[in-house]
Amino acid sequence: MRKTRQIMVGRVAVGGGAPVSIQSMTNTPTGDAPAALAQIGRLARLGCDIVRVALPSSAEIDGFARICAESPLPVVADIHFDHRLALAAVTAGAACIRINPGNMKDEDKVRQVARAASSSGCAVRIGVNGGSLAPAVRERLGHGPAALVESALEYACWFEEEGCRALKVSLKSSDVGVTVAACREFAARSDLPLHLGVTEAGPVSCGLIKSAMGIGALLLDGIGETIRVSLTAPPEEEIIAGRRILEAAGLRQAAPEIISCPTCGRTGIGLFQMVEAVEKAIADLQAQGLEIGLRKIAVMGCEVNGPGEAKDADVGIAGGKGRGILFKHGEKITSLPEKDLLPALIAEIRASCRKNAEC
Repeated sequence: MRKTRQIMVGRVAVGGGAPVSIQSMTNTPTGDAPAALAQIGRLARLGCDIVRVALPSSAEIDGFARICAESPLPVVADIHFDHRLALAAVTAGAACIRINPGNMKDEDKVRQVARAASSSGCAVRIGVNGGSLAPAVRERLGHGPAALVESALEYACWFEEEGCRALKVSLKSSDVGVTVAACREFAARSDLPLHLGVTEAGPVSCGLIKSAMGIGALLLDGIGETIRVSLTAPPEEEIIAGRRILEAAGLRQAAPEIISCPTCGRTGIGLFQMVEAVEKAIADLQAQGLEIGLRKIAVMGCEVNGPGEAKDADVGIAGGKGRGILFKHGEKITSLPEKDLLPALIAEIRASCRKNAEC
């Protein structure tokens, strides 16, 4: 495992052996603070640790300040082009400022942000991608991994020279290979925490694969302190995907496996909705830091794919026509009306939690 300095993003420790954090970004207008806060609440319940909020203009500063004050998660201000917005975000209470120094152009303006962050104790994420390389570095090295690394090291030097050491860095490309190579090289040359992600990864169908490959490869190398799965999808999908990547890498408690049938003409219950509800219930419990004491949960659509096919499940339900059964390890426990199947299954999941009898 790579050793890095530890910084604080609000109350969340990043680096220095702290657990890898999951991030996402709101997609509501920042000026509409209630909408943003409602979305942040949903993300928090799914297991998000840190949230990023865009601050595109001075018109949204009041809304941003309210979001910072009322958010259950530390808020990162997403700033581009205008250093004055970064300064305003620090004053408004941001836990962290995310800037791409390369699109601010003027080194002195970037250093102003560094001084403000240093004096306030605000963390900074330095973002570098193909469109925000240091000009001299781009001319010398092009747009590949080496250019990303050299730009990041140069920008980090500016901040540290101004007394700002609460830094993390992101090196992103839509190309998985470039992203992985750049992060590996940077990790070998710096103790700064790294935020991982494959930028502009695309819709869920392909974005999940690209993100799992890029983020997963680095996590298995012991590289990465925070992650974001960037998808063209609701941000809630990013948190679910991030949890699964961390679980697959052995960095978070794995959720119980859900087995469910593909449905056919025999299916007499709302199976799709039931499976989604079970997934959400599991995510909500894990977001509370609770350990679920089940290995496998079954949600089956009919008697054909019922307890027999799912006999190795710890607990499950199988539907019928208006009714169904609750079973454990292939043995029927009780028969229930359809409307009671899902509540009964979720009650069994809750009862298995090991940390809190009231979960």
